Amino acid sequence: MHRLIVFVPLIALLAAALWFAARAWNYFASVPMPAYGYWALGGGILFSLLIGCGLMALVFYSSRHGYDDLDGRDRG
Repeated sequence: MHRLIVFVPLIALLAAALWFAARAWNYFASVPMPAYGYWALGGGILFSLLIGCGLMALVFYSSRHGYDDLDGRDRG
């Protein structure tokens, strides 16, 4: 029963997001994007990838060098 309480709202949110995305896609399909729009889109994708890769590199670096290990002060 607890899984149902979690998954039903998540599935509803996913369905709402997909409905909104499909409706927006159809609404904006007839509007041409200018050249600076493609540059902005590419820049946003590149920036997101750089931030994501950098954060994942920090996670792996932290895990490999023991920064995530518990010391004596962290134990209750």
